[in-house]
Amino acid sequence: MSLSFAPAALLPLIIALLAGAAVPFQAGSNAALGRLLGHPLWATLVSLGVSVLMVIPALLVLRAPLPQLGALAQAPWWAWLGGVAGVAYITAALMLTPRLGAAGFIVCVIAGQVLSSLLIDQWGLMGLAQRPVNGLRLAGVGLIVLGMFVVQWGTSTTR
Repeated sequence: MSLSFAPAALLPLIIALLAGAAVPFQAGSNAALGRLLGHPLWATLVSLGVSVLMVIPALLVLRAPLPQLGALAQAPWWAWLGGVAGVAYITAALMLTPRLGAAGFIVCVIAGQVLSSLLIDQWGLMGLAQRPVNGLRLAGVGLIVLGMFVVQWGTSTTR
């Protein structure tokens, strides 16, 4: 394993960190939408609609070429899981964030992401390179799962 601290190597890490920092705000805002609209699925629909409204101007500004829609017929079955996962995440976030708190929900999300990512890496699923599980990786994931329980244990359930 090689770690590089050159600015060019750090930029993707910083962008990923900032993207991750936005997720608790997404969970909180979706939870508020759920309360306002009276049902989690309406809030999910509104959230995804706002996403579409944000992507369209970005496509126009970046002058993204039109997609090759015929290629969709060649897509593997799992290529559609992103949309399914998005609905599942948004709905879970708006239902569970008020109950678990932002940190409680997000730490569970992170633990779940890391566990499933380890499986994807192990078998090179979804067209990604295979990166076998080893003791150090398992130890790191174990610490994350332990951290999830510590955060939940340390969260007061009384208001």
